[in-house]
Amino acid sequence: MAELLRVEQLRSGYGEAIVVQGVDFSLDEGRSLALLGRNGTGKTTLLNTLIGVTRRHGGRIALAGRDVTALPPHARAAAGIGWVPQERNIFRSLTVDENLTAVARPGPWTPARVYAMFPRLEERKANMGNQLSGGEQQMLAVARALVLNPKLLLLDEPLEGLAPIIVKELLQAIARVVRDEGVSAIIVEQNPRLILPITARAVVLDRGAIVHEGASAELLADRERLDRWLAVAKA
Repeated sequence: MAELLRVEQLRSGYGEAIVVQGVDFSLDEGRSLALLGRNGTGKTTLLNTLIGVTRRHGGRIALAGRDVTALPPHARAAAGIGWVPQERNIFRSLTVDENLTAVARPGPWTPARVYAMFPRLEERKANMGNQLSGGEQQMLAVARALVLNPKLLLLDEPLEGLAPIIVKELLQAIARVVRDEGVSAIIVEQNPRLILPITARAVVLDRGAIVHEGASAELLADRERLDRWLAVAKA
């Protein structure tokens, strides 16, 4: 399996403040990675560095063998990095259908295909973005990233603040994308018990550095490590 992403000795942050401290990891094509850690450990900063919106203090990022370290955000998106931020960033003054067709690029993920995955969106395809519930907006944000047909999909806490029924529906869709459809993805999530079962590998950050990297299934079964790094084993 070919390597898709390689991150080497990455150091980044905001201004002079360094948040990500010498991070090294790689991701193969068709694989998924859970990015875990307590609040404030650098997970979002790492994703922001991959898309190019932080200040890099050192290190290298390669996508599909191409060095993208010096590329601006729009060039990284064109190179194949798709992003679903916590803020969702949908076009609120456009309809659901316009949100999708305005950004769609050629590839297997079409508006019709994401409607099949998210029937709620098809039912509301004529509604404006600001007429959707929070959960529907998150579905639209994921769908919009998919129709870009990225090589690598980054999702920053896609389940945060959603009602349990929506969490279940969205988690099933994400599981299909990363586990059954083989989309390469890095997913930040606060609840490891939700995301570890649907990802292949896991990285745990603490104070901006990697303290664990390995198979998701092994970490899920390791109560001591879950409790030490994520404080969830006794929950």
